[in-house]
Amino acid sequence: MHNLAHKAYSNVTSRTASDKQIEYALFSEVTNALKDVAAQDVPPPAVWAGAIDRNLQLWLLLSVDLLSPQNGLEDSLRRNLLTLAEMVRRVSYKVLAGETDISDLVEINETIMKGLSGEVSPSHMEMSA
Repeated sequence: MHNLAHKAYSNVTSRTASDKQIEYALFSEVTNALKDVAAQDVPPPAVWAGAIDRNLQLWLLLSVDLLSPQNGLEDSLRRNLLTLAEMVRRVSYKVLAGETDISDLVEINETIMKGLSGEVSPSHMEMSA
């Protein structure tokens, strides 16, 4: 499981890009997979679960990076993103259980993508703890 996420990350990092561009590309790829699943009336279970799993792997990698002492983000933003990562985990399991819609995961990822592209400033992305 971790190898798949690492491989996806490695494929994207092999291109010349800034960290934000790489993160944006990863979020875009995973979010598009979630959108593809959401657009299907009855997606195959393996495709549906695979898209959610890839999203969870991306957020796990992000969490590991956020916990690293070398991470350069402000502490408050790091804490907020870690809180968001935990929310993604909980929502993902609710989606898998049929208790909520996959669109919640898409919305979270799109918000992160807006922040990475500069459409939304980090201060607007902060969550109240």
